[in-house]
Amino acid sequence: MQFISEQRHDDGVLEREFTLGEIPGTEIPGTLWTPESAAPVPLILMAHNNGLPKNAARLVARARASAACGYAVASIDAPGCGDRPQSAADEQARTDIRRALQASEPVDDLFESFIGPLVEKAAPEWRTTLDALLELPDIGGPVGYSGWTAVGIRLAVTEPRIAAAAFFAGGYVPRAQREEARQVTVPLLFLLQWDDEGNPRQRALDLFDAFGTREKTLHANLGGHTGTPWFEVEDGNRFYDRHLK
Repeated sequence: MQFISEQRHDDGVLEREFTLGEIPGTEIPGTLWTPESAAPVPLILMAHNNGLPKNAARLVARARASAACGYAVASIDAPGCGDRPQSAADEQARTDIRRALQASEPVDDLFESFIGPLVEKAAPEWRTTLDALLELPDIGGPVGYSGWTAVGIRLAVTEPRIAAAAFFAGGYVPRAQREEARQVTVPLLFLLQWDDEGNPRQRALDLFDAFGTREKTLHANLGGHTGTPWFEVEDGNRFYDRHLK
């Protein structure tokens, strides 16, 4: 892990940009936010739904709020997202999805063919990132996960170091991860926007039912995809306080 920049904010949170890997064009870019603390702190892996960039304003605001509450928070760009190289196939897939959405055409098959492979590529990179982060002296455990449901399900099932997870129901979840949801056993907080224009409500409720954990909580709020109330960030931090501290 190589840190390439750092900035100390007024709230005491230290923001550092980093890269993982040495082969040009394949590096994993990320951001790490840490609080002012003399002791190792718990870690939250924070991923934006469907691979939006790590510097998206909503993600950065959530990350800084959690870091100010005493957590290390890390985010990385998924393959082909943010500043990472995008293949011609990825560009075409995104174009096809946008066109279908604008025309109110069925998009499930398009999402399946795009998001499914993206999860397969992103999950191993998150595990590599976790390995590197836990070697840092200011980060300890346990580890939580927040955000992108599809990749979060894969990590919650395959990564034993994750102790709790909060998922946002606003992104497409491939069929493989809907099946894997039955194997999720960590404490879970599931956030649903009741009027999310891009996410059928019943599909999200069915997914909540499918999660195998005995400790799961559903928070549903009125509003569209980007309308999650800020108090859910505060509730999310209390959720992590119960399970990571």
